[in-house]
Amino acid sequence: MMFVATNQTDRKKVTSAFQQAAAHGLTVARTWAFNDGNTYRALQISPGVYNEQAFQGLDFVVWKAKKHGIRVILSLVNNYKDYGGRPQYVQWGREAGLNITSDDDFYTNPTVKGFYRSHIKRVVTRVNSMSGIAYMNDPTIFAWELINEPRCQSDTSGRILKKWIKEMGKYVKSIDRNHLVEVGLEGFYGNSTPEKANQTNPGGYLVGTDFITNNKLRVIDFATVHSYPDAWLAGSDEKAQLSFLKRWMQTHLKDASRILKKPVLFAEFGKSYKDPGYSTAQRDRFFSKVYENIYSAACSGRTGGGGLFWQLMAEGMDSFADGYDIVLSESPSTAAIISSQSNRLSALSRPEFGFDRERCVHQ
Repeated sequence: MMFVATNQTDRKKVTSAFQQAAAHGLTVARTWAFNDGNTYRALQISPGVYNEQAFQGLDFVVWKAKKHGIRVILSLVNNYKDYGGRPQYVQWGREAGLNITSDDDFYTNPTVKGFYRSHIKRVVTRVNSMSGIAYMNDPTIFAWELINEPRCQSDTSGRILKKWIKEMGKYVKSIDRNHLVEVGLEGFYGNSTPEKANQTNPGGYLVGTDFITNNKLRVIDFATVHSYPDAWLAGSDEKAQLSFLKRWMQTHLKDASRILKKPVLFAEFGKSYKDPGYSTAQRDRFFSKVYENIYSAACSGRTGGGGLFWQLMAEGMDSFADGYDIVLSESPSTAAIISSQSNRLSALSRPEFGFDRERCVHQ
């Protein structure tokens, strides 16, 4: 969103995306507050050096979201090289003469961590040029995300990443006491629950994260999970992917409720139209299953906190298409499923109804 809004002539696309989202009952969006490196429309050109035009683009996104009754989760850095991310930070370290051995030094090198802390402060204390409200005081911002899909392959025990999460989460809260903080995890289990790492993670993935220990930290307010069975179980059929999805979601919902005692947000999920044999009907069935699990958890009083599909776009944003993108105006059947879920969850939270388990069961 920020990348698009950096160019004022393209801002109508951001407006259109929020208009369509609001019309379908969506109330929370997640977007990037980063674009690192000396690249086109960069936000942070080099450590501590910012492109004001890009910052004004982010200001517009937050301001426009408020106009449409949508709150935003702002992610502060990427794990991947897209939009700079962790690789760019360690490259800045190399250019500064630091002894950098891998991208995982992002989590441990004091200077590189200092680069990131400076970025946190710059974004969190930013005064929006459109509204005049500091980000840290703006209720439009729902939460800060420390990093999109963190991984630390050099330490699959999870200790390095846990220490970094604790440090950076504490730092965010030292500046901003008004907003929630989440990590940005995909939901992979780690060494604290080896049986789940082996049986629940796709392919037994160990990537240096731990859904339980990372999210149990006091500085983290809610857990996140991503879900891409079509990518994680490449070559499997739809039945196998939906079976995995059910197990993946229900396991995390139970653990969030019983162990973490915190809400869990399914912060990314999707079905790619680039998959072999893809059909819109397959995507609709996938979305329906995701929403059934979330709604069931909400009805049972568990800690399911909603779901954000990846990724909402508007007409004219084709250059960002990755196979998972959805333009609501061009996807009527999927849009109807999204709208129905929004309405169902909204009805549960309306005080005039209260909590009615029978109504949950029969809707």
